[in-house]
Parts: sequence; structure tokens; C-alpha cells
Amino acid sequence: MAFSKPSGSAQSRSCFTATSEDKTAVVQGKIKSPAPYSRVRTRSTIDWSHYDPGEFYDEIIRSPGRSRPATKSLVAFMRRQTIKHMISRQQAAELAIQEMGITFTVYSEGQNIDRSWPMDIIPRIIPLDEWQVLERGLVQRLTALNMFIDDIYNGQKILRDKVVPRDIIDSSPEFLKQCIGAKPRYGVWSHICGSDLVRDSDGTVYVLEDNLRVPSGVSYMLENRAVSKRVLPQLFETNSIQPVADYPSQLFDMLASLSPRRGDNPEIVVMTPGVFNSAYFEHAYLAQRMGAELVEGADLLVGKDDRVHMKTIRGLAPVDVIYRRINDDFLDPDAFRPDSALGTPGLFRSWRKGKVGLANAPGAGVADDKVVYTYVPAIIKYYLDQDPIIPNVPSYLCINEDHLKHVLANLADMVVKPANESGGYGMLVGPASTRKERALFADLIRKNPRNYMAQPALKLSTAPTLCGNNVEPRHLDLRPFILQGKGHYVTPGGLTRVALRKGSLVVNSSQGGGSKDTWIVDTEAG
Repeated sequence: MAFSKPSGSAQSRSCFTATSEDKTAVVQGKIKSPAPYSRVRTRSTIDWSHYDPGEFYDEIIRSPGRSRPATKSLVAFMRRQTIKHMISRQQAAELAIQEMGITFTVYSEGQNIDRSWPMDIIPRIIPLDEWQVLERGLVQRLTALNMFIDDIYNGQKILRDKVVPRDIIDSSPEFLKQCIGAKPRYGVWSHICGSDLVRDSDGTVYVLEDNLRVPSGVSYMLENRAVSKRVLPQLFETNSIQPVADYPSQLFDMLASLSPRRGDNPEIVVMTPGVFNSAYFEHAYLAQRMGAELVEGADLLVGKDDRVHMKTIRGLAPVDVIYRRINDDFLDPDAFRPDSALGTPGLFRSWRKGKVGLANAPGAGVADDKVVYTYVPAIIKYYLDQDPIIPNVPSYLCINEDHLKHVLANLADMVVKPANESGGYGMLVGPASTRKERALFADLIRKNPRNYMAQPALKLSTAPTLCGNNVEPRHLDLRPFILQGKGHYVTPGGLTRVALRKGSLVVNSSQGGGSKDTWIVDTEAG
């Protein structure tokens, strides 16, 4: 997701603006006292009575000077801290991130730029009872979506019953005819899903989109928690915060359940496109945390027996399960793009014959299509006979003539998305656009209406964020991660992404956004 509003100099101020000489050090997990503040004038403490998110729902502050029930401990703690002390903790976090090597890659003007991961130390808090409802909704959603994918590549009952139009599937670039008739274990195609959640001004949580192909960000969720524990240890002693550290073991167990070979020690590898991929840090991180090998396509070989092997200094070693972080097109040059140098010849054939487990399965992206997204409530009703626990954002399909007319007439108030882009690219954010930009986008929509859907611009919720010498509201979203194999697992919270510029709704790290640790807090715990 990537929304933004036009802004002048006052509006464009970003967070994390303390001077370099004010940097602190982290010594044995503790904060060294900061250097004197010579350039930044600071208030002595945070004045919550002047914190006002305006018309937006704030995740921490209910009204000026009043915290939400689950956030009382955090707000009280921050009220006791001087601004200087909070800034020193922020700087300690930034130094810890550098020491730990937590980076992401930005593609800019033909260059790959590695940057330190941006994190704001003030956490986003969700009460446990609210989270439990969202958790059930996420499991419901992924269950139905996997049933949908399995049906699309097999019986296509939902198309015959005209719940989803056949032409939407036939015209989807993510529908892979090569996958027709495939039957992955447990009927699961998307084993790792990252569904983006947003909260509107009335407090309603919506699913903004589902990421069913190769969702990223979970490593940053885990590292945000590690950094939070280093710089805010007192709050972990006084709050019942749900842990997230077991995600790598949960991921390993889910992947192991996909092994076609009987035994207790399946060989699992993480398949990466290589060091120049924007998510390479995460690929290496998860491989290390799971005790799995990190491989590229050239490191694997499919034998005449259709088994996958890994090249090692000791010879070929069998591979049972591949957690692939490479797009379908590049996975296997024999099955998809013949010019791919990233994949492994014969890998798709091995998977089809049940000789290797693949997560996520090829073809899962057919349910990742943003046009298909608009049918998810109907998909849930069709397969589960249930109403969605978490609603979709109201959406318009440009392929529908009436919807198209409405979208074109109201582009200034719409967020228009291409069907199969990610990372916030290729979008039109109506409230932030110029008349010329809207005219150009209208032409794109008319030329290819199947490729676009639109949603009203939501008033995304905010949370307090440390901005220089003050605390200010900034917009955010949430990406929980859901695992599905034989059973389900949902990360308690997920990755909160936050816009770091005032008035901006850009949360993607590649486009200037940052992150927060997400705390699921049990307010009933003693």
C-alpha cells in the first residue's frame, strides 16, 4: 500500500530528525547517556493534552490527554520520560539496528541502495480481545482463499456457479494453466500469507489486500521486537505482551509438514533470487533462524528421478521442501520463462509429481489479483457458508461499466490500483493527484479496465510517533502473517508500517515509510 498527500515544507517534515552529534551508544544492551543537546530545543516531557490526531482514529490516544484502556501503561511511562530521554532511546534503537545489520534495499535510478531499517520506538498496541477476533478473521480468509485456488485449478465449481466470472480468471496473468490438475498436500497453495489491515476513522478494521505469492516483512517484525526489548525493557516487565519469537519454528514445522519423504529430519532450503533482491536480508535471516540452507536456483539440480538435489562440497544432497522467495515466472525455465537464469530446470515437474514441497505453490497468485480481491466476501460465503469476520474495503471494478463511470467521475476521491502490482507502484491516489495525473490515469483505465480497481480513500488510523523533539500522529497499517499447512498459525500482531512524513499515507519502506513494533497486550493478565 502506498498513499500520499501533497504537502509543503511544513507538511513534509519527516521523523527521526535529531542531530548526529546527539547519537547515543548501546553498551551490553543498555543505553549510554546522550550527549548534551545543543541544537534541538525540547519540551521537558510529553504533553498528551496537546496531542490531537484530528478526525483520525488514534491507536494509542482516545482523545487529547486520554489514553485507550490497553495503552495506559505505555502512555503513563512516556509521561514520566523527558523528550531528551525518549530521543536517546530512539537513537539507541537506530544504533542497534546498524549493529545488527538490519537493512532493506531500494531500487533507485538503476542502483541498489542498502539502507538501515527505519523503526519508531513507540509501539502500536492492540488489546488481546480485539486481536483474537482479527485472528479468527484472518484464518477464515486464508482457508477460503486456499479452497478457491484449489478449485480454480481443479473442478472450477465456483466459476460454473457464476460466483466469480470466468473471464476474470481467464484474463488474469497470475492464472497458470500449467497448474491445472495439480493437488498440493492438504489442498493448500498459499502457505504463507501477509494480509494488509487498515483501520478507518470510525474504528472499523478492513482487509486492504492479500499477499499470497511471496509476502515479505516478517523478519522486520521479529527484529523490531528484539530492538524494542533492548531500548524499552521496563515495559516488557510491566505488560503482558504476546511473544512473536516462535515464528521461525512455526514456519519450519509448517514447511516440514510438506515433505514428501517420511522421516523426522526433512531437508528444507530457502530459495532466493540473490543478493540484489530487495528482500535478501529476510531470505538470509529466515534461513539462518530455521537452520535451513540458503540457495539460489543454480545450487539445485533435478535428477532423472525427478528428485531435487542441492549441490554441496560433499556432493549432491536431497532436498525435500523449498521455501521459495522467487516469482513464478522465474521459478523454472522449462515450465515458465525460458530465459530465466534464477530458477532451476525441472523444478515445476518435480513439484507436480510430488517429489518436492514448494511454499508458496506456483499459481497461488491467482487469488492475489486485486480484482479477485473484490470477490473474497462471496468466496468466503461460497466455500465456508460464513460471513466475513473482517470486511473488505468497499471497492469498484473498472471492468464493470457502471463502476467504471463512477470511478472516472470521482478520480479525485479514489485510490486506483493495478490488479497485479505490489509495493505501492502504479497507483493513483486521487486526493494527492494533479488534474493532469488524473487525466493520464483515466486514459490507462479506459485502455485496459480489467487491470484496475478502485477504492474510496480511507482515513487511516494514526499512532504517536517520535518526530524530532516532539511526538506527533502518523498514519499506519498492519501486515499480520498467517501460516497454513496441516493447521494454522497467526503471528500475534505482525508488521506495523508507518508513514514518517506528516500528512502522508506512504507506509512502504521503499517509498519512505517506516515501522513500529506491534504489541498484542492482555489487559486481563495479572
